[in-house]
Formats: sequence, C-alpha cells, structure tokens
Amino acid sequence: MRGLHADAGYLLYRLGLRSGQLFNSFLQESGLRLRHYAVLRFLATTQGALQRELSARLGYDPSAIVGLVDDLEKLGFAERRPSPDDRRSRIVVLTEEGRDFLRDTDEAGVRVTNELLGPLDPAERETLHALLLRIAGDGLS
Repeated sequence: MRGLHADAGYLLYRLGLRSGQLFNSFLQESGLRLRHYAVLRFLATTQGALQRELSARLGYDPSAIVGLVDDLEKLGFAERRPSPDDRRSRIVVLTEEGRDFLRDTDEAGVRVTNELLGPLDPAERETLHALLLRIAGDGLS
C-alpha cells in the first residue's frame, strides 16, 4: 500500500494549503484574504474586468466575486465603473490605493514564496515554476 506522500496530487494539495495559510497570515493585518489578493493581482494586469470575467479567470463562484469586490471597494482598493464598451455593464478596476497596497505587499509575497520554496535552489525553483505552469495549462489563462 502506498502512503499519502507517494501521491503527487495530495502533495500539491498540502502545498496549496500551506501556501494559503502563509499568504493569509501575512494579509491578516489588512483584513484581506488570499482571494482578495488574487483579485487585486489580476486587476493589476488589466485596464478593468467584468465581474463574470474575474469569476471565470480566477475560478471563483460568481457570488463570491461580488462579495470580494464589495470588500475591496470598502477599502478603496478597487472600484466599479461603467464599461467603456457597454455603459450598461460595469467593470472592476484597481485604484491607486490598490496599486500601493500591492507594492507594499510585494516583499511579504516574496518572503512567503521563499519560505515555501526554501529547500530548493534557484534552478530548481525555476524548474518547479515551469512545470507548474505546464501542468496548469489553460486552467490559468
């Protein structure tokens, strides 16, 4: 009988849990969770996104996106604006305060990654990153 640690899927699951715990602990002071951070990071790569696009791209339930965006708006990190393509739709955009928050958390994010990947040398980290991207495939796009 094989042990749990022989199963790569289980190890990835455990690593995901650990990563989430570390990120959530560094975000705790701000009142945000990893899901909020993911929305902000995605918004930093766009000129704005429809809530349904956020849901599809991040893999979150549409109703969860509404609450996350509400939270981010209350903090001044994101705002809903009329879509330039369709005034009936609203897009979510990152505010300057949101950009500042992300800049301020960059160092903490690097510390979390370094803690997670501490046993690996730089070449192994690059290889792991490349392999994870390949495994994730279109699920991340």
